[in-house]
Amino acid sequence: MKIRTIILFALLMPALAHAKLNVVATTPELAAIARDIGGNRIEVVSLAKPTEDTHFVDPKPSFVVKLARADALIEGGAELEIGWLPPLLENARNSRLATDAPGRIAIAPGVQLLEVPTALDRSKGDVHAMGNPHFMTDPLNAKIAAQRIADGLAKLDAAGAETYRSNLAKFNTRIDAKMIEWHKTLAPFLGKRIVAYHNTWPYFGARFGLKFDLFLEPKPGIPPTPASLAEVIAKMKAEHLRVVIVEPYQNRKTADAVAIATGAVVAPVAQYPGGVKGTEGGYVELIDYLVNAIAKGLAQ
Repeated sequence: MKIRTIILFALLMPALAHAKLNVVATTPELAAIARDIGGNRIEVVSLAKPTEDTHFVDPKPSFVVKLARADALIEGGAELEIGWLPPLLENARNSRLATDAPGRIAIAPGVQLLEVPTALDRSKGDVHAMGNPHFMTDPLNAKIAAQRIADGLAKLDAAGAETYRSNLAKFNTRIDAKMIEWHKTLAPFLGKRIVAYHNTWPYFGARFGLKFDLFLEPKPGIPPTPASLAEVIAKMKAEHLRVVIVEPYQNRKTADAVAIATGAVVAPVAQYPGGVKGTEGGYVELIDYLVNAIAKGLAQ
């Protein structure tokens, strides 16, 4: 009898070993943090690519399949995914991912959002009613995200709660240590202004004492025109602004033209791990890259 029991247990072990939570994240940085927190107890995929504009993700049929099979969905919220996620969820028909279900893990409710409009005015461009949704560029918001992910996973997998708590502590310790280093690297440039293509960086700027208040877009989501770029160039020359940052999905030629006209440098950046070379490792590696790339640009 004991031999039979041992054999049966051995046969079941592979199935037990692979009984992981199936997690879908809307964006790559949330997927990266989920991997740090979930470890080998979860399988996680990101719907958005690290090089694409997450306002306009192509809602592929394969995404419906992934969502239909998911135990949990991690989303940024604050209307970041509003243009493409709701139809996917409707077609997936997965009650585990319903708005109030334990498997729906939204990060924005735990974050102090910036740039919340007092009134919606579409003449000002692509303005988000709940506030600027690009909050994950602040590492302290990443700690909030990690906490919400750990809490959410623990609700779905009580047996793994201790693992999630332990991994969360490790993640927070690493962020806290790196914050000292990141602040030291950017300290010489406190108050400096940086030109961005789109208003993606208020949280990064607020955390590290930098100003991102001049944009190549005349209004959020509105492509630059020759007239609007001429205004940007004039302001850059008058105020001696020397760094332009551009993300993978934005028009690099436009940024290069502005840089040539003003004597500025272009610093390629990304919001997501894997968006630019050297950020593939995860969230900490992404912020490492951003801090050093911007500091290098400002130092020139």
